[in-house]
Amino acid sequence: MLAPPATDADSEPAPYSAPDWKPTPPPKTVPVSEVEEEAKEPPVREFDSMAEAVLAPDSGAVPPDGAGGPIAEPMARINAAVKQGRIEEAAALAERTVAEASASLGDDHPDVLRLRELTAYIAYLATDVLRSFHLSLELARLRHRLGDSRGAYGNVQSAAAAWRAVRDPIQGLHLGRDLIAVWSELAASEGPAADDLDQLEQARNRMGRLAERARVAAAGEPPRPQ
Repeated sequence: MLAPPATDADSEPAPYSAPDWKPTPPPKTVPVSEVEEEAKEPPVREFDSMAEAVLAPDSGAVPPDGAGGPIAEPMARINAAVKQGRIEEAAALAERTVAEASASLGDDHPDVLRLRELTAYIAYLATDVLRSFHLSLELARLRHRLGDSRGAYGNVQSAAAAWRAVRDPIQGLHLGRDLIAVWSELAASEGPAADDLDQLEQARNRMGRLAERARVAAAGEPPRPQ
């Protein structure tokens, strides 16, 4: 009789051999650059902080008993006027409050700077784009001198928004030169302007289009489609 084939149980166990040693891979780490990218603040855009402040649910509530500092009450009244669409009244109140606060607190006091930002925003809402532009660009210069790169760039963005609303090409060129000079100075240093160079390039491209429109207008040619 033929013997049954050998099974695993019947076979001689093979001698134990330890697997080859392989080093444990190090834990996956995130490059520092990626961590910094994740932690980076959101991009600065025109009138962001002002719009958020004005549209806040309690922005028009007058604080009791002078709470919130000397400008809290007029700021609340200005915000309430803006929310209710009384833009001319808000603009007049803002201009008056800025003058009074500047005299008592100084031009570079944080509350005065915020009031001036609000005044520029209201001028923009009132379609007084030249006033809004000059106020915003002046604030950008001041904040740059004070070392507030993010605040300065926010003001540059606000000035750019007003500048884009200027339709006259000659006027746009004059304003654009001032804007890009300040903008380029900010972009030359570390900060949000240096991280957002595409916006500066778009402004320079608009200057080229304005120059072409000015040339066409001076030559009496029909305007080309943009």
